Amino acid sequence: MTEAGRNPADIRSLADQVERALNELVAAGKLRPGQKLVAGVSTSEVRGQRIGTAGAMEVAEQIYEGVLRVCGRAGLHPLWQCCEHLNRALVAERALAESQGWTIVSAVPVPKAGGSMAAYAYRRMSDPCLVEAAQADAGIDIGETLIGMHLRPVAVPVRPSVPWIGEARVTMAYTRPKLIGGERAVYKLPPDDPDSRTCD
Repeated sequence: MTEAGRNPADIRSLADQVERALNELVAAGKLRPGQKLVAGVSTSEVRGQRIGTAGAMEVAEQIYEGVLRVCGRAGLHPLWQCCEHLNRALVAERALAESQGWTIVSAVPVPKAGGSMAAYAYRRMSDPCLVEAAQADAGIDIGETLIGMHLRPVAVPVRPSVPWIGEARVTMAYTRPKLIGGERAVYKLPPDDPDSRTCD
């Protein structure tokens, strides 16, 4: 560990670090098969460089592996956020995008326009496409890439025991349904309480 608490970027350990963090996210959010996970990654930040300046496909490969391990076990659909040059569009499997009615856009992410992570994922997926936006059930942000625009409301932060992947800060969240109704609202039906069953 460095003095700032970061983990120096040992490429061989990145997949394990990502897997550990995401296991904690799945547990905290009680994520279920079929739900969607957005991943925003700056491979430059993982290497200790400023976002968008030193992308690395070998870093992307390791992070992709870590995400796929967890998504495979949990039955989650991974979505990969592009950089701002593609308006933070998402790489998704075409079948998923079509089933969700997402707006598909025409571009192929490359390291200099889309980012190394999105470019790597696009080349590894079976039938990838880019979608303009989605509302994912949970997400991991490695390097402060700002994934919030693709999370459903309401986002609940999760503090990972792995706060850094390489030199990049890790932020995670799952989402929950909105609580509505104000001070009289009940969110779990009390057993055998007739008053909770009526409203004039």
